[in-house]
Amino acid sequence: MTIKYEWRGDFDNAALDALHADGFGPPVAETDWRERLERYSLGWVCADEDGALVGFVNVAWDGGVHAFLLDTVVAQRLQMRGIGTALVATAAREARAAKCQWLHVDFEAHLRSFYFDACGFRETTAGLIAL
Repeated sequence: MTIKYEWRGDFDNAALDALHADGFGPPVAETDWRERLERYSLGWVCADEDGALVGFVNVAWDGGVHAFLLDTVVAQRLQMRGIGTALVATAAREARAAKCQWLHVDFEAHLRSFYFDACGFRETTAGLIAL
């Protein structure tokens, strides 16, 4: 298995929709990812296996020193092989290169060991309002 990781990598909307549905569950949305990412993101990382999109993470930001991980997803058939960790490491490296000082993430409880143990995040106090 050879996976290529690319900052601001090329993808098509249908492939990213399908990856999201595979990783997060149906339905397959029809999202204009390219427009959304170009408008709101510092960048993103694509993981590619033989021309197929198998992993993705979005790095949103505040235009200053704070970056935020969103939509970290790996194809189910390839999970638990370090792809997600490599996506996050690439995102962190590129956010650091863009002079960001903080990389934030929120996640569901079952992903705690992935983000804290595999990716090196540390626990902080944060707040959230469901809108």
